[in-house]
Amino acid sequence: MLGRGSIWMEAGQRMSRLRGILVAPAKAGAAAGVRARRQTGPRFRGCDESGFTLIEMMVALAVFGLAALALIRLEGATLKSTAAVESHSIGQIVANNLAVTALSDPRPPAFGTASGVAENGGRSWRWTQITKRTADSGIVRIDIAVLDADGRQAGALTLARPVG
Repeated sequence: MLGRGSIWMEAGQRMSRLRGILVAPAKAGAAAGVRARRQTGPRFRGCDESGFTLIEMMVALAVFGLAALALIRLEGATLKSTAAVESHSIGQIVANNLAVTALSDPRPPAFGTASGVAENGGRSWRWTQITKRTADSGIVRIDIAVLDADGRQAGALTLARPVG
């Protein structure tokens, strides 16, 4: 009587695959009809069947998804900081242009506060210039602040200029 999962082979028959089960050949010299021993272990041990299991693929996709989300967040932070650097750079250029104007004018600027709007980089920049006296009566202090369209400070500069 055969047990469950038993397979009968003829003597000398080579290892074969029967319905996905590996069976060992009968021992040499054994009589025909001897019961073969069933191989134990994973079904996919052979060289002809390879690949990833479903759980391995799911873990790999989860890791890839986390990495992709991290890269997307990094890209957003990079774009935000690039815009801030651009705003500060152009704002500082506007402040430098106002400083050159204040230094190159033959007449010193009037004491007090002056403000206006400058166009640069395709945008409007609000600026404020505060001129103050210093301890030395021959030198004035000029503070320049530049604000972007949202009212955030984009550039600032302090300089000293001779009066006469």
